[in-house]
Amino acid sequence: MSTQKLTIGNYLLQRLKSLGIDLIFGVPGDYNLPFLDQIEDFEGIQWGNNCNELNASYAADGYARIRGIGALVTTFGVGELSAINGIAGSYAEMVPVVHIVGTPPTASQASGAILHHTLGNGDFRAFANMYKEATIAQTSLTKNNAVEEIDRVLTQCLLKGRPVYIGFPVDLSDYEINMDPASIKPLNLSVPRNPKDEHQAALDNILHHIKKAQKLAIIVDACAIRHEMMKKVLRFVERTQLPVYVTPMAKGGIDESHPQFRGVFAGNCSTEQVQKEIYDADLILSIGSMNSDFNTGGFTYRLSQKKTIEFHTYHTKIFYAIYDKVDMRQLLPDLTEHWPGNLAHQHFDKPFEIQAPVLDSKHQNEIIHEYFWHKLPEFIPEKSIVVAETGTSEFGVFNMHAPNGVTFLTQILWGSIGYSIGAALGAALAGKSDNRRVFVLVGDGSFQLVCQEVSSMLRFKTNIVILLLNNDGYTIEKLIHGPDRAYNNIQMWRYHKSFEYFGAGLKQNREQATTGFAGQVKTREEFEKTMAQVVKETDKIHFVEVVMPAMDAPKTLVLTIEGTREYKKREREIQE
Repeated sequence: MSTQKLTIGNYLLQRLKSLGIDLIFGVPGDYNLPFLDQIEDFEGIQWGNNCNELNASYAADGYARIRGIGALVTTFGVGELSAINGIAGSYAEMVPVVHIVGTPPTASQASGAILHHTLGNGDFRAFANMYKEATIAQTSLTKNNAVEEIDRVLTQCLLKGRPVYIGFPVDLSDYEINMDPASIKPLNLSVPRNPKDEHQAALDNILHHIKKAQKLAIIVDACAIRHEMMKKVLRFVERTQLPVYVTPMAKGGIDESHPQFRGVFAGNCSTEQVQKEIYDADLILSIGSMNSDFNTGGFTYRLSQKKTIEFHTYHTKIFYAIYDKVDMRQLLPDLTEHWPGNLAHQHFDKPFEIQAPVLDSKHQNEIIHEYFWHKLPEFIPEKSIVVAETGTSEFGVFNMHAPNGVTFLTQILWGSIGYSIGAALGAALAGKSDNRRVFVLVGDGSFQLVCQEVSSMLRFKTNIVILLLNNDGYTIEKLIHGPDRAYNNIQMWRYHKSFEYFGAGLKQNREQATTGFAGQVKTREEFEKTMAQVVKETDKIHFVEVVMPAMDAPKTLVLTIEGTREYKKREREIQE
């Protein structure tokens, strides 16, 4: 029998490393410091050292969207509550993040001691209880349950694609358990099998309807990407030879150079050609749909349930009939295998292409959105990562051409402004080993919430390209309500001086990023010249402050707001 021992902290780190995590984000606090010692000393995992917990949660989310899972460490109470917004966003957007919270000593918790970072009432479960609403599984580790509970919550994190919460008492990280590190078995991450009869009934019914349909179309949505279904989806697409569309939340999931790709479908925000093709179809195969307001162009989808088959992770819906627990992760490959080879397919004369915009001559030299989103793809290399901020940026990328292999990160459902900066850091560090460059598009207002993480971008020697869209205020909110209200105005900053303020060029305790361009561009000529430099200088971090006219916005944003207003109007009429 082995006499080797392993500390609880190192067991947790070994599990995280086995899942592909090589960096843990977070902020030091006295209740997590012994565990941070273990992180620093653990081979193969680096400490993330963020500027605040909210940004750490965004970074873990961005990292997870590239690597498949992310992690952060905060301290009890003040730290974990600073991060809860980001964790809630990961829950809403189905991103697996492990939140490890350093909690007070077990003896202090048992005695109800009045400690700092508490509410002063002896209740040490108050904050963990809050996290029950924003995580899929929670635990508080003890000497006796640590191994089983760590395995349980990590398994739930990956199988359910949602964040989890691990309360880790400060006095337990060095506690030794009787376990040989070499004897640790991989987690059981197998998906439960679908109920046999329900699965077969759903498959037979789908095959029956596809044989009757004349014009079929596939729409790929967020859940297919979040549950790592895209390889299976692509096999299905190529087996069926059907036209395929993506939603905004799934943009980049299908390469836009693929011969079957036809565009982004988001109701009224789609191009006229995409809308016509979708609405002309007599059978829609919807894979992993997320019918939120911004993902559907302000609820302007207008897809008939009578001609839509929906594939989800926990059920399948054929028109109005629901097949409970028939998971698409098993059903879709089965449907691919049984797809009839003699079906007539809908073919289009012209391949998918994005038409060049007709630009208003009165904005001949200004950088307006219609110009910007059409020009930007020329400067984004294949396999890059594009992070688009909540606001004008996430709507701008809807119908932007996506170079091959580009991954898009947005927060279309949760929509927390400022998400992009932390997420860009996480994505850059997750994609560094594959030499994937990050382009982050952020508004001036959003940047003011989270600008500190530019410091971490410098510290970790990233080559991120920050494109800050300066249109002098909260433009998206001005379009929604109160265009002339003072609350939608913000203090003007010298944004392009951010590198200087956050320590670029100062003597540091570690090597930092080399800075490239850091300045404003106000004309199209300046923008194109600058971006040519940015693309060439791949070993440097850049800050491009793009000055745009106030109140200018992507057409997709304007249409989404109009659609949302119409939806709210209909709701009020129904209530009356």
